[in-house]
Amino acid sequence: MAQTRQTVQKEIIRNAVANMHNHPTAEAVYEAVATRHPRISKATVYRNLNQMAQDGAILRVPVPNGADCFDFNIRKHYHIRCEVCGCIFDAEAPYREELDHLPRQSSGCEITGHSILFYGVCPQCKAAGSQS
Repeated sequence: MAQTRQTVQKEIIRNAVANMHNHPTAEAVYEAVATRHPRISKATVYRNLNQMAQDGAILRVPVPNGADCFDFNIRKHYHIRCEVCGCIFDAEAPYREELDHLPRQSSGCEITGHSILFYGVCPQCKAAGSQS
């Protein structure tokens, strides 16, 4: 019975990430889920997000000096972080598989992938004149 409950909770959390469309943090996912399912714990949300990211069902977007975000779009792609509002957006730039081979040549490390996080100002913040 516990396994079924866990599966239901995982599906609720996965659907929340999919419906948010904004690369939410674990805290934001918890807040969204808790409004409709108040009995779900923060630990359950965090644990399931981590497990789904590890399993490849969702993508973890590491954010230096900030909370990691999660993305329902699991295809390989890059992200942009607005330096004003902190929102994360998909970057419409082609993923470059060949970049995985460059560090291996000089370091000898086996590279398994890469991520790039661009920084800038989003259109909303730019329009509001918030480019400080």
